[in-house]
Order: sequence, then C-alpha cells, then structure tokens
Amino acid sequence: MKNDKEAVALSSIFASALMAGGKFTVGFLTGSLGLLSEALHSLLDLGATIMTYYAVRVSNKPADELHHYGHGKIESVTALAETVLLFITCFWILYEAIRRLMANDFSVEVTWWAIAVIVVSIVIDISRARALSRVAKKTRSQALEADALHFSSDVYSSAVVLLGLGFTAVGWPRGDAIAAIGVAMFVCLAGWRLGRRTIDTLLDAAPVGVSDKIKTIVADIPAVIRVERVRVRPAGSVLFIQADVAVSRGLPLNRVDITKSQIVEAIRASMPEAEVTVTTHPLALDTETVHERVAIIAAAHGLFVHHVTVHQIDERLSVGLDLETEGTMAIGEAHAIASQLEAAIRDELGNEVEVESHIEPQQTRGTIGTEIDPSVLESIAGYVQKCASAINFIRDVHGIRARQTDQGIIIIFHCLVEPLRSVAEVHEVMDGLEHKIRNQWPNIWRVVGHAEPFQ
Repeated sequence: MKNDKEAVALSSIFASALMAGGKFTVGFLTGSLGLLSEALHSLLDLGATIMTYYAVRVSNKPADELHHYGHGKIESVTALAETVLLFITCFWILYEAIRRLMANDFSVEVTWWAIAVIVVSIVIDISRARALSRVAKKTRSQALEADALHFSSDVYSSAVVLLGLGFTAVGWPRGDAIAAIGVAMFVCLAGWRLGRRTIDTLLDAAPVGVSDKIKTIVADIPAVIRVERVRVRPAGSVLFIQADVAVSRGLPLNRVDITKSQIVEAIRASMPEAEVTVTTHPLALDTETVHERVAIIAAAHGLFVHHVTVHQIDERLSVGLDLETEGTMAIGEAHAIASQLEAAIRDELGNEVEVESHIEPQQTRGTIGTEIDPSVLESIAGYVQKCASAINFIRDVHGIRARQTDQGIIIIFHCLVEPLRSVAEVHEVMDGLEHKIRNQWPNIWRVVGHAEPFQ
C-alpha cells in the first residue's frame, strides 16, 4: 500500500512537469493567455504533486512519542497548501484576462501544435486523475485525493482553453481571454471544494454519516445497552474512533472485554481504516433483582457473598447474606468489612432496609490431600450408599472418593436423580445427606455431592 501511494505520486510529478513545459512553450510561441494560464496551473500542479509525494512518505510513519496519532495530518496540511496555490493561480489568471479585455490586447496565434498540446494534456490529465483516484480510494489518502481533484479540474479547464483557441481561429480573439476566465472559475471551484474538506479534516470534523453508521453497528452488539457517545477523528488515511457504551453493571469483566472486542471487530469489518477505542460504563438495569444488586455491590467491593435471602416485613425489606473473609483475619477487621458492605447495600436499596451478614472463613489457598485408607473409604462409601438408598428419587451412587487434608476429610460422590425434581428439592436432600455423613464421621470437613439427572 505504501509503495502504491509513493509510486502514483511520483508518476504524477513527471506528468505535471511534462505538461507544464509543453504548455509554457506553446503558450509563449502562440501568445495564448488561455494556454499560459493552463501552463501556470500545471506548474502549480507540479509543486502540489511534489508536496503530495513528500506527504504520502511522511504520513506512513508510525506513531511516536511526539505524534501519538501518527503523521496522517501531514496530508491535510499539504492539501491546504495546494488549495492556497490554486487560489493564487485564480487571481493571476483573472487579473491578466481582465487586463487584456480592457486593453484590447489579443495577439493570439492559433497553431496545430497549440491544439495538439491541449489534447495531449487532456489525455494525460484523465489518465492521472483515474490512477490517483483509484489509489486514493484504496489507501484513503487525502493528499492523493487532492491531487486527483487537481488533475480532474485540469481536464475541464483544458477543454475551456481548447474552446477559446477555437473561437480565436474563427475570428473572435476575445474568446481566448474569456476562456482564461473560465479556467479560473474551474480552478476556484476545485480550490473551494478541496479547501473546505481540508479545513474540516484539520478541525477534526467527522465525515458525514460516519457517526450514525457507527452507532448503528455498535447498537447491534448484544451486550450493549445504550450507545452513549461516538467521536470520530480523521487523520490522513486513518479514522480514530472512540465509542462510549453502557453495559449492565452485572456483566462479568471477561464478558466486558469480549464485548469491547466485538465492537472493535464489527466497526473494523465495515471500516478497515479505523483505529477503535471502546469505553464501557456500568448501568443499573430496571430488571435487576435484589439478589443481583447485592451480589453486584459485593463484587464492586471485591467481596464474595452467597446464600443471599430477601424477605418483606410489613413495609420493610430484610436482606441476609453469608460473607466470606479470610479465615485468619481478626474478627474486628472482618466485622468492619461487613459493616462497610451493609452500608453500601443500604445506600443502594434505601436506609430503611434491614441488612444482616453472617461472616464465614474463606479458603484462600489450596490444601494438600492424600487418598485415605481403603478400609476407611469402604466404610464411608457403604454409609453414603445406605443413606442415599433411603431417598426415593436418588439412585446409583457412584464415583465415591475420600481424601485426607490438614483440615479434615473431603468426601466426593456422584448420584443420579429424577430429572423433573426441582433444584430446591435436590439441594435439600443432598444437604441432609451431608449432615448425616458428617455426624457419623466428625473428622469429615467437606462433602461434595454431585447430582445428575438420569435418562
């Protein structure tokens, strides 16, 4: 892509130099102001193409410590300089044309080579405009786009000069000066269009319709609740896009990261030239339950809670929860943490809400376990199967394992249950089964019963 930009800019330099030399030579020989105007226009085009070549080389440099957004704006600065050159051309052409009209100075000689140089110029202009437009569209280069605009305007202005020579050939020499004014009008129009777009870019004006397009793309991402703001900043061939979106505050951090990646990928699929930054803002949803709100508040404080219970007492709401803290933590410190959490919950749900927390020790690190004696495992397994067989919807207790740790024995087993039984029913009987096992073996620290539906 870089070589394409530089190659087309370099070829435009040679084309502009060739046309400027040919037009000046024939213009001086024939005395045609139209041709001299076109020659000056081509000379300024030569200067513009040289600046374009420099601009596309510099704009490809990556971002550095001083230029955090890269060097793309050099193309806009170059395009602005080209605009100034275009208007200088206009003023000189208009001045000379009006002077000749007022002084009746029409010494123009129409020759075949004058016509030939204009025709060749038109062919070259069309060729260069197409080549520049193709690469400018491919690379989104504003400098190349400005160059393409130059060569496109040259096609029309050269046609006007050709018309002026025709008027002179049929005996109306004023046509040459009037044709020169026509050239100036074309140049002014091209300069106005280019200047307006360049200034918009330098002022970081977003391309028309891009913001709305991005909002539509982002709004289609499933986890996005609302698009808060979209900002677009063009710099050369790159669009720097910042999207601020609202997501549920209950969304896990890994899901937030996935959502950001989905937004970036969706935008870049439509706009490959985009450099996208996404900022997410947590939003409290109206559909959040009290249980969810309590869990969100705890997570925001870096705490883990479970067994959250919510019940209504007359007009008051009562919330109970189990709060896990490090087992070695002093109870005074743990109580302070619990008090802060309770205060945060009341701030969220209302000061009249009753909040009570039960502090439990949390296992913060793994423990080393060893397989217990097979005879002990056999006794425990027999008891587990005996207790489970007394429950009518549990069958096939299997995968019984037992490990000795420094905190006690851990029992693990699997069983099959009726698939239509509710989670609450299954949990209740599994909890009762755990209590029976621990009552039988007090040194058992943990019982993990995994229930699966049978077919």
